[in-house]
Amino acid sequence: MQNMDEKYMKEAIRQAKKAYAIGEVPIGCVIVYEDKIVGRGYNRRTVDKNTLAHAELIAIKKASKKLGDWRLEGCTMYVTLEPCQMCSGAIVQSRMTRVVVGCMNPKAGCAGSVLNLLQMEEFNHQAELTTGVLGDECSQMMKAFFKELRASKTSKKKAEDQ
Repeated sequence: MQNMDEKYMKEAIRQAKKAYAIGEVPIGCVIVYEDKIVGRGYNRRTVDKNTLAHAELIAIKKASKKLGDWRLEGCTMYVTLEPCQMCSGAIVQSRMTRVVVGCMNPKAGCAGSVLNLLQMEEFNHQAELTTGVLGDECSQMMKAFFKELRASKTSKKKAEDQ
């Protein structure tokens, strides 16, 4: 399973790099059904000026369209950063079978960090969860992005002050 998880997480990382390239927080996601990618997404919140433009929601929409059903039973989501509460809720609602996470998000993650909405017994569905797949690579991409963002803001501030 680990080799397959790494294979598809690399695809999610490819999606995250697309977000990075357009100045978005580098979060990428793919959804796999029967060993085929049926949905892809990357973060587009700032570019689209849309709170809902998270990688997971974009991928869920595409997978649902491709499979012709809102239920994504039998699907596995690979996402580079632990899903937020909105995306975790959508994952549960979609009946996703499994979620594989690259790196955790201790400030806003809802797949084990702040909460674990994916595995609450009170809901009618729970998703199997695997974390830390290519976690260092996912984490380093996030750190590099925010380091560049801070440096850009600092140089912009200095230019304004002169």
